[in-house]
Amino acid sequence: MGLPEMTRNGRPEMLRNHATALFATLLLTAACGGGTYATGQGSGSQYATGKADAYGTCETGRALDFVNAASTTDETLQNLGARSRARKNILAHRNGPDGVLGSSDDDLFDSLAELDAIPYVGPVTLDAIVAHALETGAPCVASSTGTVEVVFSPQPWHLSHLARVVERIEAADQTIDVAMYSLSDGTVFQALEDAARRGVSIRLLYEGASEDRKGPAGTRSARLEDAGIDVRWINKIMHHKFAIFDGPRRDPAKASTAKVVSGSGNWSYSAGTKYDENTLFIDGNTELTLRLQAEFDHLWNNSRDLAWNTSLETEFGAAVDAEAIAAADTPAVDAAFTSANFRTSISSRYGATFSVNRGENEIADRLVALIEGAQRQILIASGHLRSRPVAEALIAKHKADPSVEIRVLLDNQEYLSVSTHENQVRDLEACLAGATTDTQTAACLDRGFLFGYQVHAEGIDVRFKAYAYRWHYSYAVQMHHKFMVVDGQTLVTGSYNLSDNAEHNTMENMLFFDVRTYPELVEAYVLNFEQIWNLGRSEGLFASRMDEIENGTGSRIDIVFEPMTLDWQQVTDLKGALRDHCSDINDTDFRAHPENHRTCTRN
Repeated sequence: MGLPEMTRNGRPEMLRNHATALFATLLLTAACGGGTYATGQGSGSQYATGKADAYGTCETGRALDFVNAASTTDETLQNLGARSRARKNILAHRNGPDGVLGSSDDDLFDSLAELDAIPYVGPVTLDAIVAHALETGAPCVASSTGTVEVVFSPQPWHLSHLARVVERIEAADQTIDVAMYSLSDGTVFQALEDAARRGVSIRLLYEGASEDRKGPAGTRSARLEDAGIDVRWINKIMHHKFAIFDGPRRDPAKASTAKVVSGSGNWSYSAGTKYDENTLFIDGNTELTLRLQAEFDHLWNNSRDLAWNTSLETEFGAAVDAEAIAAADTPAVDAAFTSANFRTSISSRYGATFSVNRGENEIADRLVALIEGAQRQILIASGHLRSRPVAEALIAKHKADPSVEIRVLLDNQEYLSVSTHENQVRDLEACLAGATTDTQTAACLDRGFLFGYQVHAEGIDVRFKAYAYRWHYSYAVQMHHKFMVVDGQTLVTGSYNLSDNAEHNTMENMLFFDVRTYPELVEAYVLNFEQIWNLGRSEGLFASRMDEIENGTGSRIDIVFEPMTLDWQQVTDLKGALRDHCSDINDTDFRAHPENHRTCTRN
């Protein structure tokens, strides 16, 4: 279907009247090569160019990138033949009331229709801008942006991303390539085995195989290989959660018809039914499919064998090359991978090996650039905030331009008290004091540091999904998202935790989506963010929980409780009340085995 009419802030007009939102499943279709625009001149009179379907999303994106760029000046537009009034009005709109591009009041162009609405901009000017942008930028080629569907967790299993993954596995008839951190859901597992037995060629890069290979007998990895699935592992943490069905493993042309699954959710029951996750179902997106296939092949070609089913013949190769990806490139999407931070080699003892290149921050640098360029709003939902570059960029942005709204949503485990934060600061200072080389200094700065408190203390709005006094995986209903939305224009989502460990010890991905092509997708993530941001607030869960702790009469108090989203002070007050009314809450066994203690004895 065609794209909805866009408003001046880049969101579809039809979304303004949404009173409710479906957070389970939202089908989103992006038009390919069918963009339309009209042109205007004088005081609102419209003149059709006769090229209503001439430009697709790639061409439109190139033109908007050109007109919004700082390098596009009055002289640039004059050289294209634009009249003085058109030039003046274009730059005045783009630069905002202060006339300075790059300040908080900029009003960048979100659509060709918005550019057309500028007085004295007519068909000749529009055509000249588009033609020049195509001439000077990367060429546009036929590249399908396909359809995108997002499934948010938690859901009942039959509505979860797991059920949809099973459907994809059952529908595949040629190849499946899976890169997965955790694969434990029994139904998904069975579907993979069944697919392999009916002749589908399946390759699985599996983090669990790095442990299973030490004694394969009876393991999940061995069972999969017995079913005919080739399982391999790499010498770094394999944290991806993506799969490609009937994709371009052997033929790049299949990228336009392939199906892809990617997101934050593992293929586990908890990811589908307990945690906050997002999983994308992408059909026929040429560029993303090629980029993900190239990533899979790179890891696969530098992986190590499980060494269990010796009758399996490993299929290597790289049908997708840089030229194919460049030809499919559009402004609508992009992808980044932490594998770019690693070099590969062959160890005489261990085989294929990934080694980190210190100082390279492939994904963190991309996120920092988006933060620095934000004009209005930054929304972050992440299980962790342990990335120094990202945290420092958020703090710097807030100090430089407090008008930019920044909200950060974190999991329960990211909360720190003042004293615990001060302890980690002292540990860092001691580490830096003992460092005698640049490498040692970098190691001090990169090691685990929780920034939730520091970002809050700098005045940035931070909330935590709280559900327990003390975190433990056995009962955690985690806020496991890893996404960011900037200015309502750019969505970034994937497997990447905001941590140095994710950047330098783990294989991760982040996918980028432009609102001009995926308006409803971006809006869906914003709505999901707001839902979690306000979790339990309208119900008054915090007040009722505090009242139960302080005034209740029962002999036991719950220290694992109904989840709610709280700010730092509220978490501090809740934890303090629990300590005041439960003298045993910090006993040795409570600390060592929190999974055994979901309640405490009231004093």
